[in-house]
Amino acid sequence: MKKNVLTSVTVSLAAAAMISGTAMAAEYKVGIIQFVDDASLNQIEQNIEKELTAKSEEGGDTYVFDGYVYNGQADSTTLNQITTQLLDDGVDVIVPIATPAAQIVQAATEDNQIPVVFSAVSDPVGAGLAESMDAPGANITGTSDALNTNAILDLMFVANPDIKKVGLLYSQSEDSSKKPIEDAKAYLDEKGIEYVEKTGTNNTEVTQAADALIAAGVDAVFTPTDNTVMTAELAIYEKFIDAGIPHYCGADSFALNGAFCGYGVDYAKLGVETADMVIEVLQGADPATTPIKTFDNGIATVNTETAEALGIDYSGFAELCTGVVETVTAEEFK
Repeated sequence: MKKNVLTSVTVSLAAAAMISGTAMAAEYKVGIIQFVDDASLNQIEQNIEKELTAKSEEGGDTYVFDGYVYNGQADSTTLNQITTQLLDDGVDVIVPIATPAAQIVQAATEDNQIPVVFSAVSDPVGAGLAESMDAPGANITGTSDALNTNAILDLMFVANPDIKKVGLLYSQSEDSSKKPIEDAKAYLDEKGIEYVEKTGTNNTEVTQAADALIAAGVDAVFTPTDNTVMTAELAIYEKFIDAGIPHYCGADSFALNGAFCGYGVDYAKLGVETADMVIEVLQGADPATTPIKTFDNGIATVNTETAEALGIDYSGFAELCTGVVETVTAEEFK
């Protein structure tokens, strides 16, 4: 079992006790399971820890996570082992980050009904995690990074109205990619634009898929909020630059790792809001009736080095977004 290289933090649960008629503050154990190591998910995990620490330092209840933070490294066997370990440790809530981790935790907690507060699940209903966004219906709720696919494709055609063929690069193994890919196909069909699909389930396959899209002569590539492709971005972004192909993606971390444009939510804020939901649930909120939180999807992050290399004018993005953020290529956010 692989522990996350990030600083582990723990929260231990105890019901508020009464001593001499005075209620004692509770200490809660919070288990955190990150699906894989990538810049966006790292941002979420780090900000969950920061927020839980800040709330603990305010006085009152304490949220302990040291020793209960793990990274599954995209391996289902490892994720199942981690979940079993956290259940054996008697954590009071489990926080899975990303859809595959949330699905494994949901299955493991159906009988014991330990609260689950997920983060970065793009399509909770489609992934079978919730009955609805307003009322999940079980022991699970959380935050969603649902992608406005049409909005990012609009950016693509603002930058280049003459696009004739679009590449769709994603992993078939990730439920989070299914709906945005369906939405992208519908969008492109309506415009009469040809598209080519290529998929991969690991770095080698994603690299091969990128090569195949280049060989197919696509004018641009779209990837949704796909963790499998995200982990391979540093290995493929230069291929797309050399071929003169902009890569449009569903998270700012893609742009950080070299893609031309990432569009989506503020993942640092997503982490903070997830931690706040954890606290609400630990203090008595029922996950079954606690609405899943969604966020404004209007931030475009542009890699200026990649934009310069491709010769792309992205000045028109500002009119279609709530914000345009510029970045340069790096492995992690500072």
